[in-house]
Amino acid sequence: MSEALTLPAETRERAGKGASRALRRENRIPAVIYGGKEEPHMIHVEQKELVRQLMTGHFMNSIVMIDVDGKSVRVLPKDVAFHPVTDVPTHADFLRLSKDAKIEVNIPVVFVNQEDCPGLVKGGVLNVVRHELELICVSDKIPDEIEIDVAGLEVGDSVHISSVDLPEGSESAITDRDYTIATIVAPSALKSQDDESGDDVEAGEEGADGEEAEGTDGEGGEENSEG
Repeated sequence: MSEALTLPAETRERAGKGASRALRRENRIPAVIYGGKEEPHMIHVEQKELVRQLMTGHFMNSIVMIDVDGKSVRVLPKDVAFHPVTDVPTHADFLRLSKDAKIEVNIPVVFVNQEDCPGLVKGGVLNVVRHELELICVSDKIPDEIEIDVAGLEVGDSVHISSVDLPEGSESAITDRDYTIATIVAPSALKSQDDESGDDVEAGEEGADGEEAEGTDGEGGEENSEG
């Protein structure tokens, strides 16, 4: 389960582009907390700290406790905008959460027990169709990742969402189909060799047929000449 992060913040007194530019010059990032049947709360956070938490790799799927005005607000990061040239954050949106709220998040998948997968041991390739799962999770039970066990899978086998044991408090956000997450496929080199072998066999058969037909025509010609 994702551990809650803590992000210090201060209330923004002024909105608008000019005020936001002034904050950025001071290495502060304008942000807003919204949702939870409350009015939006304009804040700003330290650029360095926001970048540090973004670099953890799981910031967008983590509960964040924003400390502002002596209170802690429980939120989920929803969007972070970046400068197109410098990649420095320019704005952030946070969704205010109640403890039992359910939210839709994208959770990364990891594949375990690959050494016990016969299809991979024989030279097959793990073809990952979805690197993340779209899940609906209880806000205080958001997993860091979903482990998928590939032990026992052969070349040609697939992993579908219906075969994945999701953790308590999580369910698939896609319910209209049993979508594929990954497949075990034959390596392209083997496929190419098989195709080339098949082409050689066909060419040989065609050549043999052609020679036989040619020989028949020659014998027929000699008989006709003798006649």
